[in-house]
Amino acid sequence: MQTNFTPAQLHEAPIKVANDILRNCVHCGFCLATCPTYMILGNELDSPRGRIYQIREMLQSGEPAPANTVKHIDRCLSCLSCMTTCPSGVDYMHLVDHARVHIEETYTRPLPERLLRMILATVLPSPALFRLSLLGARLMRPFKSLLPGRLKGMIAMAPATLPKADAVDLIKPAGETRLRVALLPGCAQQVLAPRINRSAARLLSRLGCEVYEARDVGCCGALIHHMGKEGAARQSARQNIAAWERDMPDAIAITASGCGSMVKDYGFMLKDDPQWAERAAKISSIARDISEVVAELGLDGVQDFDKPSVAYHAPCSLQHGQKNLDGPARLLKTAGFQVTTPKNAHLCCGSAGTYNLMQPELAEGLGEQKAASLDILETKVIATGNIGCLIQIDGYANTPVVHCVELLDWATGGPSPLNPE
Repeated sequence: MQTNFTPAQLHEAPIKVANDILRNCVHCGFCLATCPTYMILGNELDSPRGRIYQIREMLQSGEPAPANTVKHIDRCLSCLSCMTTCPSGVDYMHLVDHARVHIEETYTRPLPERLLRMILATVLPSPALFRLSLLGARLMRPFKSLLPGRLKGMIAMAPATLPKADAVDLIKPAGETRLRVALLPGCAQQVLAPRINRSAARLLSRLGCEVYEARDVGCCGALIHHMGKEGAARQSARQNIAAWERDMPDAIAITASGCGSMVKDYGFMLKDDPQWAERAAKISSIARDISEVVAELGLDGVQDFDKPSVAYHAPCSLQHGQKNLDGPARLLKTAGFQVTTPKNAHLCCGSAGTYNLMQPELAEGLGEQKAASLDILETKVIATGNIGCLIQIDGYANTPVVHCVELLDWATGGPSPLNPE
């Protein structure tokens, strides 16, 4: 793709990166076939290729982001399916990230939208505030039908009951320690499903790991990063890097793949910060999805019992963002589960961080579509590797939804996630 940035613009590091990315695009259109929003809306402006053109024009102009461009960028899920499909290796992820920063810095949104984004950016990264908000949302359930779409989605997200907080303290293996592993607590996950990290800790300890959650590790920064709040996202990254450095693990195991994609990108995010670049790169280099840690250690101790059939949903952040298409599915098969995958497994479920709250109609269509493709497989359980996908699919599917690590824990001696005590 031809670009016409001025020499002064190209002296700005983010524009230089954007220019290099744009020039890799050859207009082939392969990305259109795998873009969820294009498949639903049929508008090329809601496709990766269309958004790339809009981003180029917006950045080259040096002007505030136009409202129409903002609308189409906001509709992007950042599922990154286009990057898996692209034959030219266009780094769409970092391009749309920079576009969102430009929008955040130059575009004034309507007041209701600004307030919604402020609430989400404040509440979701804070487990304490998120828990309080969910308790309040439960009180509003009887009035859900009277609320506008976005608020209705927030109310629907609130579970009937909330589990007690259950942080992972230091757990040592019975025998020799093979790895020291820090689990990322996660923001929403530690409120909605702390059982997931508990399952991961039990499984890793059986495989010879010393497991802990590092003190002072907070939000990975993904939620605010995808809202274009780059300064706040970088500050979250720095805080977490410093926290892990105080008791440096051999590996950071992450059970929410959306968070995993973010932590693995810390090195890129802080590459131009002389005080943090090397430190960020180190942390990114030891960040692993929980399935990667288990695969590296080898899944031992699988018990012989009648295991249910499983439909595996690969989160976009794992299959496209981290290029880990079927690692969890292979582990489930090794553990003795019969695993199947749905048609159009590459398509997003519609969760995408805060997308299901900010674009509820599109998210609902994608959620229904994904749940139907999984239910039709007629398995006993659906397994995934990201809390957002788990909550989203569970809201539409008729089949129970659990995290893959819960099944692996069960297969090696842990409790059944299908019959919780």
